[in-house]
Amino acid sequence: MQERLVVSITGASGSIYGIRLTEVLLQLGFDVDLIISSSGLLVIKEELGLTWEDLRKKFPQVRWVKEKDLTDPVASGSRLIHYRGVIIAPCSMSTLACISAGINNNLIHRVCEVALKERVPLVLLVREMPYSLIHLENMLRVVKAGAVVMPASPGFYHKPKSIEDMVDFVVGKILDALRIEHHLFRRWREPQE
Repeated sequence: MQERLVVSITGASGSIYGIRLTEVLLQLGFDVDLIISSSGLLVIKEELGLTWEDLRKKFPQVRWVKEKDLTDPVASGSRLIHYRGVIIAPCSMSTLACISAGINNNLIHRVCEVALKERVPLVLLVREMPYSLIHLENMLRVVKAGAVVMPASPGFYHKPKSIEDMVDFVVGKILDALRIEHHLFRRWREPQE
């Protein structure tokens, strides 16, 4: 059985992370269920100039899931336990707050709740700064519940030469959190090729 992951893109700045993550997962041979919130679509249009139609053409092989479809199979723990992980990239602070409080306004929130209760790896790439006390407390709550919270903070020891290099660093760190092998950046003290 092919390994599957759920990737969600919410309305925080940094939609490029979710788009690049989806590209890399597909290149690595994973199946992807993709959920993009309505706010996420607005940010993608603003930041990347991509429409819904553009995204459908770019990713014909993903399983597109509607954010309001709470009857989708990924809303069920009996189905989600077969997934390698769930990633929200980027994760808005509003989405983080809903996850932290156990509020299910849409399928993205529900999938995260199910991931936490079924112990499916959940990675939240938060994209905001500075953090308020409320943000930090919400991060602490979801980490205590089992999620991995990562800020969208590229490193510089690999000597990035482009925005793409910095995006790949962050995407690579998401893959590291899920123990997925990749070669998106040069690791610390790793010799240059």
